[in-house]
Amino acid sequence: MKIIVEEPLGSEEEIIIRCHNMTPELLRFISQIKAQGNLIAYEGAEIHRIPQIDLFYIESVDNRTFLYLDKTVYESKQRLYELEEILSDGDFLRISKSIVVNMSKIKSITPMGNGRFEARLENDEKLIISRQYISDLKDRLGI
Repeated sequence: MKIIVEEPLGSEEEIIIRCHNMTPELLRFISQIKAQGNLIAYEGAEIHRIPQIDLFYIESVDNRTFLYLDKTVYESKQRLYELEEILSDGDFLRISKSIVVNMSKIKSITPMGNGRFEARLENDEKLIISRQYISDLKDRLGI
């Protein structure tokens, strides 16, 4: 593999990938690059830029959308399905009607019975993975 880095003056940054075939590793690499973007969130009157990589999960409660980081919770003006679409190329996966999780923040997954699973995140928070989303999770994990 050949890597070329150029620093032209006055132009927008861009990444061009030329490949003979798109491998899963290359797709994962592209997703990681795209995930470097920021989301806009609110904490009271303050507006924050949240790096996607810092996001643990997103939850929709009573028509409000919340972004959960390690120890902080922000509110988003966007709906869950809009954020899911923005994050779809990254490491994010819907695990219930109201939650989209960052797969890279999952520490462990445990079966709970009734076809549901429990995901334990790096910050030791626990999320329930609904039965209807288990197949998507297994596909993503390759099991």
